[in-house]
Amino acid sequence: MPRDSAARAAYTRPFVIVGLIAASLFINYIDRGNLATGAKQISADLNLSATAYGTLLAAFYFSYTLLQVPMGMLADRWGAKQVLGLGALIWSLSTLLTGFATTYAELIALRFLLGLGECVAFTTASKLIAVNVPRDRVGLANGIISFGYMVGPAVGTLLGGVLMAHWGWRPVFVAFGLVSLLWLLPWSRVRLRPEPRAGEAGSTDAIVPFGQIVRQRALWGAALGHFAGNWNWYFVLGYLPMYLEKARGFDKVQMAEVASAAYLLNALAALFAGWAIGKLMALGHSTTLVCKVPLALAQVVGLVAMLGMPVLPITGCLACLFAYEVALGLSSPQYFMIPQLIAGPGAVARWVGVQNMMGNLPGIIGMFYAGVLIDASGGSYFTAFLVAGLINVLGLIGWTVILPRIEPIIWKPVRAVRRA
Repeated sequence: MPRDSAARAAYTRPFVIVGLIAASLFINYIDRGNLATGAKQISADLNLSATAYGTLLAAFYFSYTLLQVPMGMLADRWGAKQVLGLGALIWSLSTLLTGFATTYAELIALRFLLGLGECVAFTTASKLIAVNVPRDRVGLANGIISFGYMVGPAVGTLLGGVLMAHWGWRPVFVAFGLVSLLWLLPWSRVRLRPEPRAGEAGSTDAIVPFGQIVRQRALWGAALGHFAGNWNWYFVLGYLPMYLEKARGFDKVQMAEVASAAYLLNALAALFAGWAIGKLMALGHSTTLVCKVPLALAQVVGLVAMLGMPVLPITGCLACLFAYEVALGLSSPQYFMIPQLIAGPGAVARWVGVQNMMGNLPGIIGMFYAGVLIDASGGSYFTAFLVAGLINVLGLIGWTVILPRIEPIIWKPVRAVRRA
């Protein structure tokens, strides 16, 4: 076998890499969603108000959000594989240790640590896809990854809800943390193509200054759309289980069945969207329209669904929930496909760091103030749903008005950094 052919064969195949990334995000979303699944039990054990519970949710998003840009830079400097592996180790251990927490302060600290580990996921995933996946398969790759992180809440809520109903919340956190550590074994055996590294002679990153990235209109349009989409998504992830149990009278198993079914619809829609995007682009359809139309539709459906869920009878409430989850799934691959297509391998990790930082501010603001609004309303969820619904207007502006055509940016060349 020729030497170059042997070298190519030594690299792990692109969709094995994509599969492992999807598995890591599957685990990621199970681990971050365990708190919501056990919210009623945990709140009762530690005597937490809705505001205190919202603070627990916000503690995760505080570290998760504010470290997005530094972790994007770290992925460029050290390599995405190493940073993702370290993050997975941290978030798995924090999940495991949560099962032993006995005070509110310990839970706050462990949620902060969980955010520190999980904040690396999307910056590294985007870098790995941009480097290792052919451009014509990027849509499908993002669909598979979206399926991974969206089916995580479905499996985690159903399995966690059933297990917590029988064994309590502490053993479930310990078990899920131990299982999460197993992902590190196959990941350690992956061989990747060489990545562009910041500061290396001839690397793409060396000629794309961070200042050029943050001056792009497309970045801020995507960031605003991401902000609005995540406000709704995180509100549902964080409060739906407790809403179904406390406001709609579901028991733990009923809640787990309904919520997991909604999340599964979301994941299947995302997988279909990734496949459909690839097909439509292969047929010559506009990448801009293929990406923007589902994103705009998701914001419209989100507006209607959030306004309808707290006021309609239970059948209408669940119909709104399922419609929202399908629309969100159809738009999910585009969130990270857009920066991969626009920014390219040399800038995508830092681009996603900025976009994901802005997109995850709702985790801090929305999660905390939703709890405050619920307490201030005497346990009513209406105002929190109303705010979530109205935020969708910002998403429409971001995705359809501010975000320009989706096409690769021609970065202005500057002198590459010379190595001594």
